[in-house]
Amino acid sequence: MLMLRSAVLNGYVEVAESVGLNPHPLMRVAGIDPGAFAATTGWISAQSVDHLLEISAAQSGCADFGIRMSGNRGMSNLGPVGLVAREEPDVRSALGIVLRHMNLHNEAISLGLTESRGLATFHAQSAPGITLGHQSLELVVASVFRILADLLPEGWRPVATYFAHEAPPDIAMHHQVFGPTVVFGHEIDGIIIPASDLDTPNPLSNPMLRPFAQEYLGLLAPATGASVSLQVRDLIATLLPTESCSVSRIAHSLGMDRRTLHRHLAHSGDSYSSILDSVRKEYARLAIERGDCSLTEIAAELGFSELSAFSRWFRQRFGVSPRAWAKTSAADTSFSPPAG
Repeated sequence: MLMLRSAVLNGYVEVAESVGLNPHPLMRVAGIDPGAFAATTGWISAQSVDHLLEISAAQSGCADFGIRMSGNRGMSNLGPVGLVAREEPDVRSALGIVLRHMNLHNEAISLGLTESRGLATFHAQSAPGITLGHQSLELVVASVFRILADLLPEGWRPVATYFAHEAPPDIAMHHQVFGPTVVFGHEIDGIIIPASDLDTPNPLSNPMLRPFAQEYLGLLAPATGASVSLQVRDLIATLLPTESCSVSRIAHSLGMDRRTLHRHLAHSGDSYSSILDSVRKEYARLAIERGDCSLTEIAAELGFSELSAFSRWFRQRFGVSPRAWAKTSAADTSFSPPAG
């Protein structure tokens, strides 16, 4: 059973009462003990919370119930994760902490951040093992918006906000929170912002407190070689298209120096170079087979300054040129790289 901290329901009672609901009977129907909910450091069933939000929206007739609940959200609502993230030096690092350690706050949500062509996309989806309803996903996206609004200049708005479900009859609240560009029926639930926003200094950060926050996080989720390898892989995939992917940048995002990062990776039999190569191989193969980008664009996405350098690298890894791979793949989708 997937769980989440009861702090996720902060503000539920107030919002429910504001739209004419009696919250406590609804909580019992959803399988949530109102007494346990009062202890904000406790854990409750993610399925029960999702059910509570859906029946609250249905009975109140407020299809924007999840959005309404986001009003008091911010970094502090994330508990220990927010405590550590707020001391990071910039927006990118703060969001990195949130993405990598969200399971310490909410096991039912899978979060991702990708960058391409000057834009950064923050997307949310149900974690494996659960299918969340519209209200839960809207609450998560709105909460991310509130966090970004805390970190970025007053009046900030995203480029666009996307929801995979169809638009409800009244979207006034969505526009009030996110601004004019809200799109429904999209492929993802998420927010698009200028990638440059990620490099904005974090106004909440106190450099003197950051080492203590990092130490606290280490006690909550001690790093192992394997987990660090996965974090490095995620960061490489995120930073490669931005021309700012380096071992120093990634070590900084993980709150350690290069030597410490290399030591963690070596412990699990990995290295920065091997993980970089693995990410490039996976992306290159998929991008070429997908066929919606030119080889020059793919080379740039993978951090190669020239197409010729990408082509040499590709031939060394796959035994054929990228053009030959694309031609064969188009003719036979079962094509696979030569052994070795």
